[in-house]
Amino acid sequence: MKFSSATFSVLAFVTHSAAAFGPAASSGSRTFTRATAALQMAAKLPIMAPEEAMSAKAHGTSEKPVMTDLRWNCDYDTADRICNFNRHYAEHAGYWASTEFLKYVKGRADQETPIDYYDSVTGERLFTAPVGRSMQDYLNESNSHGWPSFRDEEVNWDYVRCLDNGECISTSGTHLGHNLPDKTGNRYCINLVSVAGQEKKE
Repeated sequence: MKFSSATFSVLAFVTHSAAAFGPAASSGSRTFTRATAALQMAAKLPIMAPEEAMSAKAHGTSEKPVMTDLRWNCDYDTADRICNFNRHYAEHAGYWASTEFLKYVKGRADQETPIDYYDSVTGERLFTAPVGRSMQDYLNESNSHGWPSFRDEEVNWDYVRCLDNGECISTSGTHLGHNLPDKTGNRYCINLVSVAGQEKKE
């Protein structure tokens, strides 16, 4: 796994913090190690971006539209509007549960294996969940708020940023949702249509 410049500066913290995390959690070809978790905890989160990150580009705030083959049968028009031509609004509460997402989760051989979520425009990995909690805990929290809800350790900070107003975006300009902290810390309330992309192929 490659670390971003934002997290690389806290490498010295790893030897003191890694022991606080449990066994690594694997997701596909990627592994969340104790060192990775320590790096994320050590960094000042969320990592911020200036307003200019959402400046007008070739297609709204992005360079191109969302993919046409979105996962979980997410609606293309809804996704493109929310990802690229929107700064404040969201898919309706509970939309994520109306897609094929829950069917996908329950149909896997190992339901506890973390799921990777990819930018619906670029295909970059933005989130992996659950990390440090059970799948049921993750689903319960998401259900209680109405949108997929991620915690700091479930965010890929190479490609995710927040603005001063709490807006959560990708580094390429995709609107993702908002950071709505609660008593346990940062909570990234994310539109499923924004993270339903297919994995980017190298």
